[in-house]
Amino acid sequence: MNADLQEEEKEELFGTRIMQVARRAVPLRAILRRNVICGVNPPSPPLQRGDKNKALQKDGGRVGLKNGVLQRDGGRVDFKNGVLRKDGMRIVFRRGGSQTAYTHKLSSRLLILPFLAAIAVSIIVGMSLSSCGAGNANPSKKVIVLGIDGMDPNILDRLMADGKMPNFAELARSGSYTRLGTSIPPQSPVAWSDFITGMDPGGHSIFDFIHREPGAYLPYLSTSKAAPSKHSISLGEWVIPLSSGSTDLLRKGTAFWQILEARGTPTTVIKVPANFPPAESRGRSLSGMGTPDILGTYGTFSFYTDNPEKFENEDVTGGEVYPVEVVDNMVKSRIIGPRNAFRKDQPKITIDFSVYIDPENSVAKVVVQNKEILVNVGEWSDWIHVKFTAVPFLQSVSGICRFYLKEVRPAFALYVTPINIDPLDPALPISTPGNYSAELAEEVGCFYTQGMPADTKAFSVDALGVKDYLSQARIVLHESVAMYEHVFETFDSGLLFFYFSSLDQNSHMLWWLIDPKHPMYDAKPAKEYGHFLDDLYIEMDKVLGKAQKKVDANTTLIVLSDHGFAAFYRTFGLNTWLKENGYVTLLDDSEGEFYSNVDWEHTRAYGLGLNGLYVNERGREGSGIVEPSEKDNLLDEIERKLLAVRDSKTGEQVVLRLYKTKDVYTNPDASVAPDAIVGYNRNYRASWETALGSFPKEIFLDNDDRWSGDHCIAAELVPGVLLSNRKVRIADPVLRDLTPTILAEFGIEPPRQMTGRPIF
Repeated sequence: MNADLQEEEKEELFGTRIMQVARRAVPLRAILRRNVICGVNPPSPPLQRGDKNKALQKDGGRVGLKNGVLQRDGGRVDFKNGVLRKDGMRIVFRRGGSQTAYTHKLSSRLLILPFLAAIAVSIIVGMSLSSCGAGNANPSKKVIVLGIDGMDPNILDRLMADGKMPNFAELARSGSYTRLGTSIPPQSPVAWSDFITGMDPGGHSIFDFIHREPGAYLPYLSTSKAAPSKHSISLGEWVIPLSSGSTDLLRKGTAFWQILEARGTPTTVIKVPANFPPAESRGRSLSGMGTPDILGTYGTFSFYTDNPEKFENEDVTGGEVYPVEVVDNMVKSRIIGPRNAFRKDQPKITIDFSVYIDPENSVAKVVVQNKEILVNVGEWSDWIHVKFTAVPFLQSVSGICRFYLKEVRPAFALYVTPINIDPLDPALPISTPGNYSAELAEEVGCFYTQGMPADTKAFSVDALGVKDYLSQARIVLHESVAMYEHVFETFDSGLLFFYFSSLDQNSHMLWWLIDPKHPMYDAKPAKEYGHFLDDLYIEMDKVLGKAQKKVDANTTLIVLSDHGFAAFYRTFGLNTWLKENGYVTLLDDSEGEFYSNVDWEHTRAYGLGLNGLYVNERGREGSGIVEPSEKDNLLDEIERKLLAVRDSKTGEQVVLRLYKTKDVYTNPDASVAPDAIVGYNRNYRASWETALGSFPKEIFLDNDDRWSGDHCIAAELVPGVLLSNRKVRIADPVLRDLTPTILAEFGIEPPRQMTGRPIF
């Protein structure tokens, strides 16, 4: 990348379009670092339903399409031949190779005849059937899978021994309990892709949170990609698209629930990661980790304060701090929305709002788009529906957000959540069928559609303090449990998968409260809040208890986590180490970003993402210099040196394993896959700077971030957990074994490309 790459060009490279309106840079570093029922603040009263005037009605109300966006406009929407159709416009499911793309049609001129969609669906179903071998689904069989991201076996063992998780203990006693081998590397999108496809990364092609374009060395998000309209015309300052944009799911392979559906098994899959946009499905699904906010990021918060100096020395990633003034007890500012792709200069769309502060009490009134919201200090508002207008009367994008009044005096501080995709009016596909997210919102209230809901970034920079963050974490959990209970009530056959994010995100952010050895440990908050992580485990025990009540003789219950956890004490600057050992040459002494200062003609290897190591290979990379025949010897040399590295402060070995991808993956795509995966030792992890191609001066640094626990280390050190009411028959199960196991429970032979083994 050119060293003087402009910010606008970066946005072009990394941006995500939201219905041809939103285009914004994706802060990749913030993505790597990363409750709300409508009308509910924890502790909460009974759940309240969404506004009936805005929700999908079951008694004849309809969802329609207007300008390519789902609208409740009285038009009827139905699924015919796998295509969501309405009044001459539709959202078409387009299948390209092994990837899934959603194309948002904006013009009736671009319609594809219905019989083409029917043929496409028939082909897809036929392919799925032919790949599955013999066997018939059992129509009375039920499989319930609870996916609990980040549940650690060591913590689970301790809490079961203490009698705090009786339902887990009973399941372990009467059924099976073992450690579950994770993916290489043990990153959530990689691990869950193993589970979804039954293949290792060589098959599904998700190797990290971040991949790179080898020709230009440019990083991009690994799980999905958005493309703008290819054809448009200009009218003065306006740009009119003549074709639609698309959002592609980059994970390859067939999701196991698609195979089940092809055999007639009903499926419900809630928030499984690495499934945005959701894979084409005849069942019910809601996308999870990987789902952006309406800016196209994994979550960009807003913080309004008259004391912005507090953040002058902070690297505020994943959010924006906006200076405001309090004048006559009133604050005026704007909510920043997506870029307007209908204007030539693509300005950001904004919404004005005002805050009226009570002169005596710790309360304020927020006024936005004719809505008035009263909020006390330390209190969350309900979900608020906002609309960003791109073309007056013609095109707008809906979103939802919540306000948190942190303080009103002596300083003013107001936090606004990332603007989430509105489940009642989604600007991008987040569910199958397309109206399922609205159905859920009508039943349980609005909810975070953002794939990683806990605002870890605001917590890292202290825009949210400990108490503030924990209150949000409670809301996220409450929201998940409410949706789980509703989905569980309606489940009566087939497959139910439900995902919980709370343990993972909070293990990342709260480890410093439970580990006295951590550089961030503070005894006072540890005493007050150190129980919170255990409390979340105990809540998962209650979730399991509810599932056990629905288990009968024809039900298989599986509880799993994708990985465990470890302390994150010290950062290791892999790129800086490569530079100091002669594998990278820089053009200058700056730290750089996105390899802006790398002399590629004299660089042999580089690090990207949290675990990836790439050789600068001739014929693959844009300025590659290492001959393919020399690559193995180079990797062997780097491996010997990395395994010999010791931390001068602690004396500990830093890198435990270096996995050559050709040895641990099945037929990986050499143009996408790293050449090796760095398996760090417990207590260590790649620095944030390494992940994005920077070269800080120091190789080792203490981790002084609240992001204090991690799992992106050697896979052997952070196994997940596996529990079931059936006996596990193999000694060393791994994540991708669960996929053929679920198929086998319904009498379906797994496809040949699955590398896992049935465990029962």
